[in-house]
Amino acid sequence: MAYDFKSFEAQLKGVEEWLSREYKALRTGRANPAILDNVQVSAYGSLQPLKHVASISVEDARSIRVQPFDASLIKDIERALVAADLGLGTVPDQSGIRLSFPDLTTERRQEMVKQAKGILEEARTRVRQERDECWKDIQDKEKEGEMSEDDKFRGKEDMQKRVDAANDSLEKLFEKKETEMMS
Repeated sequence: MAYDFKSFEAQLKGVEEWLSREYKALRTGRANPAILDNVQVSAYGSLQPLKHVASISVEDARSIRVQPFDASLIKDIERALVAADLGLGTVPDQSGIRLSFPDLTTERRQEMVKQAKGILEEARTRVRQERDECWKDIQDKEKEGEMSEDDKFRGKEDMQKRVDAANDSLEKLFEKKETEMMS
């Protein structure tokens, strides 16, 4: 009986999606609203995601416009943006807040590439953990008599092929982000 890798593949796909989301939040010098995804605003007595209390739009290559649905929240939104420490310039006016992206220095770009490598390594660690769980499951099935020893080793080879493909995919995401950050 061959091992069913559907769950394992779903876990690997989840790691890839996580890495992609993390990379979207890294600042590259160009205005990208995804950088604001994790900003929480204290509004109406609770913490709310910024996108629930304001519209977010890109004005040009270096600035984003945040327009609250309720003008009384401008100060709260400004406070949340400053507290998020995104390294962006915030300029409030009567209708909203303009966020400006400063030019990135070579040093800052290199720091961001290091940060991206750290996130990549975290993703690789997650893949290794998933691989170890899958291998343990394959071994348990063999011990319980649900699969032969030959199937166990075939399963290990198939699992490793999937792990290698996932790592290649993660590496491609990193290379794309690195190119984006250094340009």
